[in-house]
Amino acid sequence: MPERLDLRSHNVATDKIAELLRVFPEARTEGGQIDFDRLRLALGETVDGGKERFGLTWPGKTDCLKAIQRATMGTLRPALDESVNWDTTENMIIEGDNLEVLKLFQKSYLGKVKMIYIDPPYNTGNDFIYPDDYSESLQTYLTYTGQIDARGRRFGTNTDTDGRFHSKWLNMMYPRLYLARNLLRDDGCIFISIDDTEHASLRQICNEIFGEENFRADIAWQKRYTRSNNTVDFTTTVEHVLVYARSPEFAVNLLPRTEQADARYSNPDNDPRGPWKGASFLNPATPQQRPNLCYPIENPKTGQITEPTTNAWRRSREEFEKLLGDGRLYWGSEGTQPVPSIKMFLSEVRGLTPINFWSHDYAGNTDDGTRDLASVLGHKVFDNPKPVLLLKRILEHATSEDSLVLDFFAGSCTLAQAVLELNAQDGGRRRFVMVQLPEHCVSDSAAARHGYLTIAEIGKARITRVIKALNKDDEGKLAMSDEALQDRGFRVYKLDESNFKPWEAEKPKDAETLGKQMELHVQHIRDGRSEDDILYELLLKSGFPLTTPVDTRPLAGTKVYSIADGAMLICLEHELTLEAIRAMAKLKPERVVCLDIGFAGNDQLKANAVQEFRNKGVTSFRTV
Repeated sequence: MPERLDLRSHNVATDKIAELLRVFPEARTEGGQIDFDRLRLALGETVDGGKERFGLTWPGKTDCLKAIQRATMGTLRPALDESVNWDTTENMIIEGDNLEVLKLFQKSYLGKVKMIYIDPPYNTGNDFIYPDDYSESLQTYLTYTGQIDARGRRFGTNTDTDGRFHSKWLNMMYPRLYLARNLLRDDGCIFISIDDTEHASLRQICNEIFGEENFRADIAWQKRYTRSNNTVDFTTTVEHVLVYARSPEFAVNLLPRTEQADARYSNPDNDPRGPWKGASFLNPATPQQRPNLCYPIENPKTGQITEPTTNAWRRSREEFEKLLGDGRLYWGSEGTQPVPSIKMFLSEVRGLTPINFWSHDYAGNTDDGTRDLASVLGHKVFDNPKPVLLLKRILEHATSEDSLVLDFFAGSCTLAQAVLELNAQDGGRRRFVMVQLPEHCVSDSAAARHGYLTIAEIGKARITRVIKALNKDDEGKLAMSDEALQDRGFRVYKLDESNFKPWEAEKPKDAETLGKQMELHVQHIRDGRSEDDILYELLLKSGFPLTTPVDTRPLAGTKVYSIADGAMLICLEHELTLEAIRAMAKLKPERVVCLDIGFAGNDQLKANAVQEFRNKGVTSFRTV
């Protein structure tokens, strides 16, 4: 019989256990578990057995780790009517609790994201916060959004009068950052906006999750350029943007060189290699500190020999000889300089490194952010969203022209606008994934007065208008080639319960309950779910990104979905035939997924299907 497709999200712990046992096979027990006593023996003296160690802990941290490992049975339902250019776009806007969405992404988007930017709640005492009760996370979300009537724990604010004020914020952030790290490419990075309230805590949990060695910068962004005399003590004019890399493979994109920087280079000796700047040959260290860098050097112009006295040399004897032979040492205009300068040629220097202070001139300010959003929507909806220029700077420093970027606290989708506009400027093909809870707009807010029910609606409206404006700007220009077409669209998906009713093994075993469970086994597709709903759940939970190309093929009178040019076939027919099975097997896909109901209880047909696919080399045939 075929295996059943696992509809749960990917178990993060499984991968880590497998990797640990790959490196330390001696720690494996008979049941494939980890024997920590053997692991400690294998690690020897590197194991820290003490109870006291440096780190950050808080009430609920253990539950955070359990929440990370708890699978979700949610799905992302496509909303074609709210999307723009569904068939051609690879951009996505997802409505849902980002913890659930990040879990659903663990298989399909593992190691695929180049850059993550988030602007989470700052925990100022009245801003929106997520719940720290993860026992029924999906049900809590469905209750909050009004999709189910059952009583559940609702989302709300986190006031500073709460005894667990900081702990609640950390319980919200830790599992999301942990799961987000898995999605980054090895050369990827994350940028996180934060203010002073939780800056110290965020820095510590990022050190724990990403590794202190992967900290790259704490950028001070000048969010405002004037003081306010309404403040009691100090006017806050900057916010933080923490930058962490996934691994040492990350390299920041440098700034282009300026005329001012290049003006420091000249060519006093008419070197054919062009302008250069002299670097000192003297080392700040003394000869006593660096005796290995002490040796006599001879001026080739005068024959004068010089020994190091107060300072050692900056380069070794071998490097000195190499520089001398390559004509990279300058002994003064008259050739009488006893200690040479090292020529650093303009043609060989790289761009300028970014600094960790971003002024409002360089990266915009909060007033710019308010104007950016109001200019797109035609009216002001809320104050102080991040400016588009700030996000463009981050994209310029952290992405290439075909990168996938993610924001799972998307808000009004400023990052999506920055991606679209930067692509228009440099011809890039960056793609975005925005995740935003459909947080209700306050009833008397400007957003509500203009008809917006949720923050997610604002984001969709914003990006729709940005696309229209960019397309209008392109009118009258020469048509771009197919290869250079800009991706100006987005797909909308919405978090919901799985399209398939799960078998609940923990239910009571009385006759009535078992009867209802058996009914689920016969017809386990939820009412009101479309074929597209089912298709994209199977796509996601089979490990394919949601924008993977999907074609339909008629095979023996049966509609079959071909995924990724035939790598996987999905058949959602309720009445399968042996002819259709053979037609699918003949295409020799890697994987096949069919609805269990399609076999209508015909075990002989199911057994024949298993044999047909096996004979054609299909590595995986599953039913759901």
